[in-house]
Amino acid sequence: MLDDKPGDDLPFTRLPTAERPAHAPGNHPKIPPAKVGILLANLGTPDGYDYWSMRRYLSEFLSDRRVIDYAPWKWQPLLQLIILSKRPFSSGAAYKSIWNEERDESPLMTITRDQTARIAAEMATTYGDRVEVDFCMRYGNPSTRSKVDELVNKGCQKILFFPLYPQYAGATSATANDEFFRALMVQKWQPAARTVPAYFDHPMYIEALAQSVERAYAAAAKKPEILVVSYHGMPQRYLTSGDPYHCQCQKNTRLLKERLGWDDTQITTTFQSVFGPEEWLKPYTVDEVARLAKEDGKKSIAVIAPAFSADCIETLEEINEEIRESFEHAGGEDFTYIPCLNDDDAHIAALCQVIGDNLKGWLG
Repeated sequence: MLDDKPGDDLPFTRLPTAERPAHAPGNHPKIPPAKVGILLANLGTPDGYDYWSMRRYLSEFLSDRRVIDYAPWKWQPLLQLIILSKRPFSSGAAYKSIWNEERDESPLMTITRDQTARIAAEMATTYGDRVEVDFCMRYGNPSTRSKVDELVNKGCQKILFFPLYPQYAGATSATANDEFFRALMVQKWQPAARTVPAYFDHPMYIEALAQSVERAYAAAAKKPEILVVSYHGMPQRYLTSGDPYHCQCQKNTRLLKERLGWDDTQITTTFQSVFGPEEWLKPYTVDEVARLAKEDGKKSIAVIAPAFSADCIETLEEINEEIRESFEHAGGEDFTYIPCLNDDDAHIAALCQVIGDNLKGWLG
């Protein structure tokens, strides 16, 4: 039997090491000290940029019904027989162009690991050994289930799950939560669980974004004439079916604009990463930057991507290569990509504040 320890805000005996409860029979399993787990989650990354690594990753990603909701009997033959026979080569080449060769991993993996280390240090300062902080990926490794298993084995009887997406979308936040809940389903002793909601309007997050814009503008050789705020796209019909992502993106841009003290001529919202034949949220970033150069005569622009908490293939390759080329081919001259917040001090402080807000009632 487990007894509460007087003065302890965790309702479990805090044992120095894993051991059997007092008066338990000899075959009773050892129980580690009770802790709270904080599990950060990002989209995912292939293990390598070779064909088979890319194929495994893309198959898992594009088989997710939250991402592609076509009927499997229609979609899977097309995916497995046609798309995955070609797409791993082009996607692999794109990943190779940004790969962290020193660590042999994608930039998203490197940055997410660094963010986790920074957050873990802050949590340890605040809560001591009562917390365990780790990260997982929705697709690829480390898997959500493997990390939930590890946290439970370390004694985490409560887990705060934090999808690192500032804006909510079914294809990002919801599918990450789905995978977390599936991981909980196989636990013998299921921990209590919370999920962190979207934080796109958190004042500290907006402040961190604004500071990154101000630094980039101050360092630019030529001040950008307009800031293009590019979010990851989604099919238009997801919006009409009730997904709040588009509205949250628009509000995110408005809050950033207000914090910077700008007017509507200095900032615009666009959407990138269109996939498939149907209509997605518009305007498309790749087309809009070309229009700004060709029709509006903008020679200098900056692009920022607030939908991503860490730089990844969609920012380092798509924005900083493909979208840059679209602008320059249309007559643009100066293109400034403002990196994601990554492990910037203000970003880490914002994420820690969001975590602290969501731990209330679990930890003092």
